[in-house]
Amino acid sequence: MTALVALWVWGTLVGLDLISVGQFMLARPLVAGTVAGVIVGDPVAGGMVGAVLELFALDVLPVGAVRYPDYGIGAVAGTVVAADAPRLLGMGLAVAAGLGIAYLGELGIARVRTMNSHDLREVEARLDEGDWGAIAGAHRRGLLRDLVRAAGMALVGIVIATLIANHPFVTVRGALLMTIVMVGAAVGIAAAGAMRLGGRGLGLKWFVLGLLAGLAVLIA
Repeated sequence: MTALVALWVWGTLVGLDLISVGQFMLARPLVAGTVAGVIVGDPVAGGMVGAVLELFALDVLPVGAVRYPDYGIGAVAGTVVAADAPRLLGMGLAVAAGLGIAYLGELGIARVRTMNSHDLREVEARLDEGDWGAIAGAHRRGLLRDLVRAAGMALVGIVIATLIANHPFVTVRGALLMTIVMVGAAVGIAAAGAMRLGGRGLGLKWFVLGLLAGLAVLIA
């Protein structure tokens, strides 16, 4: 029970770090998953889930009005599924669960933004006048909404992940196939994003050079 409470607190902090508070990179899946793994006693599983989800997240830049999944909370939930499970058997199911929670979190982020917009329109006149009380009040309400969102999503994610971990719905063969599909999709998405950002000039050459160097290290 203590570990679950600590995990919920950590998931809430991860959700807040994504946008509203800190932005200390706690919401990066690799960080979120690894720390969640430490909390549940299986840091290797948390690191592996976080690493795979990090590849998905590399293709997203969470700035401005762009919509993006909450990969950090997804990594926390995925770690719950993967903890103490056989690595290959648990990884695909854990990543799939993490992705599902992450995209569910995207809906929560959009909802908070909508509520914040309505709130600002209601006090627009006071904001235009430079009313400090209106500015501070709107800011506090926005932070509170995101706190509720983060805490709610972390709780939902942990509950769903616990149910999946206790009652896996796939066979051994299905679990292996899910691992292959999830890892392959993550690598493909990360590579496509890197090639798109690198362009066709010098950036692409550096990308190919880095890829070859990485393969050489793995082979060696």
